[in-house]
Amino acid sequence: MEDRNLRDSDDRLSRRATVAFVSTYPPRECGIAAFTRDLVGALTRGTPPVTALVAAMDEDVVARTYPPHVRWRILQHDLDTYVRTARELSQSGVDAVNLQHEFGLFGGEWGVYVLRLVERLSVPLVTTLHTVLPEPPPVAAAIIRALYEHSAAVVVMTRSAVEILRRDYGLDGRRVRVIPHGVPVVPWQETERVKAELGLSGRQVLSTFGLLNPGKGIEDVLDALVQVVPRHPNLLYLVLGETHPLVRRQQGETYRERLHEQVRRLGLEDHVRFENRYLPDRDLIRYLLATDVYITPYHNPRQIVSGTLSYALGCGRAVVSTPYLYAREVLADGRGLLVPFRAPDEIARAVMRLLEDAALRERLQRAAYGLGREMTWPRVARAYGDLLAEVAAAGAVAS
Repeated sequence: MEDRNLRDSDDRLSRRATVAFVSTYPPRECGIAAFTRDLVGALTRGTPPVTALVAAMDEDVVARTYPPHVRWRILQHDLDTYVRTARELSQSGVDAVNLQHEFGLFGGEWGVYVLRLVERLSVPLVTTLHTVLPEPPPVAAAIIRALYEHSAAVVVMTRSAVEILRRDYGLDGRRVRVIPHGVPVVPWQETERVKAELGLSGRQVLSTFGLLNPGKGIEDVLDALVQVVPRHPNLLYLVLGETHPLVRRQQGETYRERLHEQVRRLGLEDHVRFENRYLPDRDLIRYLLATDVYITPYHNPRQIVSGTLSYALGCGRAVVSTPYLYAREVLADGRGLLVPFRAPDEIARAVMRLLEDAALRERLQRAAYGLGREMTWPRVARAYGDLLAEVAAAGAVAS
């Protein structure tokens, strides 16, 4: 019997593997949707290539048109769709399932509905944790522990997340793998050339990008600019990205309007530009390559992952950031400057230091780019591909 199981396992792995991803997915505008799209694309182009199917997490009130490889749709607050999708995934012939987990994507208290899905799966599960909360509330901790128990492997994106899982969740870490957040492959380019292409010649460019919400801390940068502009009158701060769809649905454009009013009150109209749209990667990368100093002034000290900061590293930008968990790890060893939370004076000092010290700015750019090269999507996809093949093989043998 064991020999037959091994032969069945070899047969399954000799063909092109099929993996189902449970995640938000474009056209939904969401950082995790973009992450999954890029991971799926890299895996399908990898060696060996993977056949990818998607079970899209969706809001109950929104109807979207998805690409053909999105085979299932799970409605956030409809438990029946979790149960039905688990059954269909188990019967679909996929070799493994990759769950992209973020608490806010799933229904119930702290997203507990996700457990209805994973408890019913009969194929190997790999769970990617986009948030690992230190000192979590009991319900959140119980969900993560249950996901760990139902997963053949759990992926986190930082070493600090492994320690938090051990210290605050009591998980031994044997199933945990560290695979960094992916970034595009971006050739090194001279900033001034890209500025010219974008009509930004002669400007010293700062930027922040991402789905806008009150936790971004943009107001702190605006207050800092009051000190920077007199010494750097050609400065331009780009705030790139539309308001987060959930924030817009609940609060409208209140935060963005408050920022616009702050710009007017501080007399910064010639020094701040808002790009209020969801940027495709091509446009985003060009803006980043035209940036002299990238800023992440976020307010949440427990943020364990930032796709925006990852992209800035991938483009080799000099970074000023508040010391949230992800920034502290990836900007260590001379890859960026950290400033205290909600401290416009410190942001101003760090920005002026980088604008006025070209050698320091270039050192940070090269150090950031070096780490970014280790995070490119082909490298990340290779790590995921190896892990998914490993758990699929183990699952085939066990069956």
